Amino acid sequence: MSTRTTARRLLDVAGTSYAAQASITLRDRPEPLYRLLVLSVLLSTRIKAEIAVAANRELAEFDTPERMLRATWQQRVDALGRGHYVRYDESTATALGQGAELLRDEYGGDPRGMRAEADGDPGALRKSLRRIPRLGPVGADIFCREAQAVWPELRPYFDKKALTGAQRVGLPGRAEELAELVDEEDLARLAAACVRVTLEKGTAERVTQPAATG
Repeated sequence: MSTRTTARRLLDVAGTSYAAQASITLRDRPEPLYRLLVLSVLLSTRIKAEIAVAANRELAEFDTPERMLRATWQQRVDALGRGHYVRYDESTATALGQGAELLRDEYGGDPRGMRAEADGDPGALRKSLRRIPRLGPVGADIFCREAQAVWPELRPYFDKKALTGAQRVGLPGRAEELAELVDEEDLARLAAACVRVTLEKGTAERVTQPAATG
């Protein structure tokens, strides 16, 4: 297969973004961006992605920093528990409250304030993101990979984990070369698909091996 064909097949096999998996219709609006931020926090820990996604769905009613802060700590713990996010539920419930407070106090509860502050500089945005409790370098990468769908200045965003997955299925190991293989609106999906190759057993084989014919 050509690299362009491989990229298209990769999108077909694994091109669901983590935001979409968590039922987030990502737009450049405060609520979906905040839900993505929460999802990035949840995905940052050493826990299966499907559990983090399930927990994010359970937290969907707290879709703004204000609503997260209005919820009690126990309500946050209970929501995480319903998503089976039990290993880190108490510490994460605390971190989510602290992060909501920071967003409220410094950005008026709107994650787009970090974008404005970064003024088109992805490195500056990552630095702001890392101020969110429990959102380290991994979480900042997760957010930027997904947010490139609505924030064009981040494109193309393929972190080390995504580039590793890309190379595993025979695609280029440079973000700029990967960006040439798909339409611009598919970059976030391609980045997520590359990460799934790295994390999800059998995904690479499903992409690289031809479908069985009967």
